[in-house]
Parts: sequence; C-alpha cells; structure tokens
Amino acid sequence: MEKEIIYTPEAPAPIGPYSQAVLAGNTLYISGQIALDPESGELINENITEETHAVMKNLEAVLRQAGFGFVNVVKCSIFIKDMGQFSTINDAYGQYFKTNPPARETVEVSRLPKDVNVEISCIAVK
Repeated sequence: MEKEIIYTPEAPAPIGPYSQAVLAGNTLYISGQIALDPESGELINENITEETHAVMKNLEAVLRQAGFGFVNVVKCSIFIKDMGQFSTINDAYGQYFKTNPPARETVEVSRLPKDVNVEISCIAVK
C-alpha cells in the first residue's frame, strides 16, 4: 500500500519524528494537534475554549491540505489534562461537527506536549 505524507505550513510543524498526517488509500490519519500558532510557534491558551478552537483550526488546515474536511472525519481522540474541562472542550469541539459527528474517545492524561490542556487527533475517510 502506498502512503503519502501530508504537510501544510498552515498547521504547526511536527515537534518530533512524526508527520502532520499520512494518507493511506482513502484514509487520512492526522497526528495529534495542539494549540500552537503555525506562524509564530506560540501557544494559544488564554482559556480552554480558545485553546480548543486553535486545535480544531490546526486539524482543519491539515484536512484541507489533503482535500478533506470535517465531514470526512470518522474518528477523533481527545486527550485532556483536566476532565473538569470536558464540557467546555466539548462545546467548542462540537461546533465543527454540526451533524453526524464522528466516533470519539476522551481521555484524561497527566501531561501533554508543551504542557497544553488539550490534544486532538483524528481519522478521516473519503
């Protein structure tokens, strides 16, 4: 099976040995995104709502680069530092999936890269 590495400067560059996304056949696997501004490299984390929207915009940029959109997303994984912020994160996240939301899990973790509060990865299919 062929795989294509997807990269866009409209999302943060990887901070380790991984790709922003890999397209294998008609399935796109997007690495976990955090709230890094792709231009400045600064964290966008004044509050959890703003941080979640920044993560979703980074996911959207990678989806768009591969010719996909949120309508193609079939699965998301959400990692959060504080389950007490679940409903706020969920409210922001839900704005990107108005109908037919993807399957998903949300897991509380002790620490995330750059000490962010939320990281989201997804899988999309055409």
